[in-house]
Amino acid sequence: MKTIKAMFIAAVAALSLMSAASFAQSVSVTSGTLDGAEAKIAAKAQEQGAQYKITEANTNNIVHMTAELYK
Repeated sequence: MKTIKAMFIAAVAALSLMSAASFAQSVSVTSGTLDGAEAKIAAKAQEQGAQYKITEANTNNIVHMTAELYK
């Protein structure tokens, strides 16, 4: 009985990870300011009904920002 319960828990965990991973999407934007770049990321996330996590931002003459969108 313990084995069946453990297998069930493992299956549920695997399926939940698959559904979350299947939506994860990386997006990149450019802007003149950090605030402007984050606003563009936020707008893209809102369009898809998702949240976002900024994974990279680079400022040389222009801001380049990358984020992961997830539900």
